[in-house]
Amino acid sequence: MTTVSAGTKRRAAIEKRQRATTLITGGTGFLGSHLIQQLVEDGSRDIRVMATSIPDWLVDLGVETFEGSITNSEDTKRAVEGIREIYHLAGKVSRERSDAKEMYEVHVEGTRLLCDSAKSAGVKTIVVASTSGTIAVTKEGDVIPDETFPVPLEIISRWPYYASKTYQEAAALERFTGKGLRLVIMNPSLLLGPGDDRLSSTKVILDFMAKKIGAIPTGGVSFVDARDAANSFRAAMKKGRHGERYLLGAANWTFNKFFGRLERLTKVSAPRFALPSRLAITGAQLVDSFFQQWNMTSPVEPGSIEMAQYFWYLNCAKAAHELGFRPRDPGETLHDTVTYLREHFLGGNAFAK
Repeated sequence: MTTVSAGTKRRAAIEKRQRATTLITGGTGFLGSHLIQQLVEDGSRDIRVMATSIPDWLVDLGVETFEGSITNSEDTKRAVEGIREIYHLAGKVSRERSDAKEMYEVHVEGTRLLCDSAKSAGVKTIVVASTSGTIAVTKEGDVIPDETFPVPLEIISRWPYYASKTYQEAAALERFTGKGLRLVIMNPSLLLGPGDDRLSSTKVILDFMAKKIGAIPTGGVSFVDARDAANSFRAAMKKGRHGERYLLGAANWTFNKFFGRLERLTKVSAPRFALPSRLAITGAQLVDSFFQQWNMTSPVEPGSIEMAQYFWYLNCAKAAHELGFRPRDPGETLHDTVTYLREHFLGGNAFAK
């Protein structure tokens, strides 16, 4: 049996590091995992993935891995060595106000560090993952925002996640600019589809299947398949324009329609009534406060309930025209999401059709 010496392994690792020209931050997340798999399936091997921890599946793909934090300047400087292009997906998704400081550090300070390091290292292109919630959210749903829509600061300032992503976009545009440099911002709506093992985006569907949603929110939702979003990120790397934002969404539905489609898919009855928005928010805040006093985990998320009273619709014509964005049928996305959640979180047979 032939053994490989430690020196040989070390030299191989150095050679791989020297070959990597594409950096992906946050590659272990929902969107990142689809992006990496698509790149690898298309034959890309010059990939370096930066994450705070490296899972086995990532090592098995044969890409270079780099364990580090986007908020550490030394880590970012080392991560961008030899890199020409970056997919910046690292982030923290939370509806909790107590996570505001951490989200600001990751989204804003981390992005500043990465952009500064990238510019110094000669990186030419950065594609940044933001969210449609920095642009496309309204109170009434009678307007379908596109990329020219004024930033709805009065609304998004209510939630630290969307506020920090807004500041992230501004920081990226400010720090990564100059001759020969290109920075593109991608704004996907709610990401659905298979593979969300952290439930960062698909928890609302799991809650529906577990009958944890008691009433229909009065707002509306936009969503997009994570696989289609990943494909559009790749298109943006090739032909996205500097300083431009691109909204991505496959459907603009009221929550009544959204839950109705889920009911047909899962055979789980959708809620039959809707609470007035103010009553729903006040009730959720009251329940949450009681559980906090008892040092127990609350069964409701007031922030999520409040957000569901707004309309998150968007117009993705720009991405369709410039990036060739063609999302799959939203019914297919919901079907694949439900199937994945059944198999991985509900024992496979639970809520079977």
